[in-house]
Amino acid sequence: MIFDAANAALRHLFTPQFRSLVWKSLGATFLILVLLWVALRHLFTYLAWPYLDQMLPGLPQWAGWLGTIGAIFASLGLALGLALLIAPIAAIIAGFFLDDAAEIIERQDYPADPPGQPLPLVQSLGLSLKFLGVVIVGNIFALFLLLVPGINLIAFFIVNGYLLGREYFEFAAMRFLTPDEAKGLRSKYAVTVFMAGLVIAVFLAIPFVNFLTPLFSAAMMVHLYKAISKREPAPVAA
Repeated sequence: MIFDAANAALRHLFTPQFRSLVWKSLGATFLILVLLWVALRHLFTYLAWPYLDQMLPGLPQWAGWLGTIGAIFASLGLALGLALLIAPIAAIIAGFFLDDAAEIIERQDYPADPPGQPLPLVQSLGLSLKFLGVVIVGNIFALFLLLVPGINLIAFFIVNGYLLGREYFEFAAMRFLTPDEAKGLRSKYAVTVFMAGLVIAVFLAIPFVNFLTPLFSAAMMVHLYKAISKREPAPVAA
């Protein structure tokens, strides 16, 4: 069931409609990073350069190239710092397209089923921020465990598997159930959801591909929810 859901999600990533969501998500992420880089570069020039000029008043005219080199290194440093923000920003941006991804899956693979209801805008924004917080907290916790030999890599997958599996499954379930019912269903199938979360954690660990983690996770969990819901005669309350 889990691997069937993962395979189905991977196939959808290469369909025209999903590619549109991918390009929208990556394009918005790139635009935000460029704007941040320009803003921080100008802020650095505005705040730091006058003080450097006052600290080095006696330099000859030919030494002006030192300023150019300093500006280049500052720009490279800013670019490197922003590179660390790619994954979190991509997670936030992609969060706005999760309902679109789920709708594509439901319409193409489950046309006979009642369609899910998109989350309200405020709830969707809160969910995106929650996903970001979950990823940051989980990885900070796993980072501390890097100091413990032998369990660092295991900790990364366990922490992310649990947190990502829980959040993305509840997102897929809440398109059809109340929040309490979604949590109850997730609790009932906690082991299955955790194992699915481990698959997402593996996807997250792959460089560059991990930018697609939110869309892949949403698609996978829609398939998993559909498979689980067929076993349930009625919604499960928390």
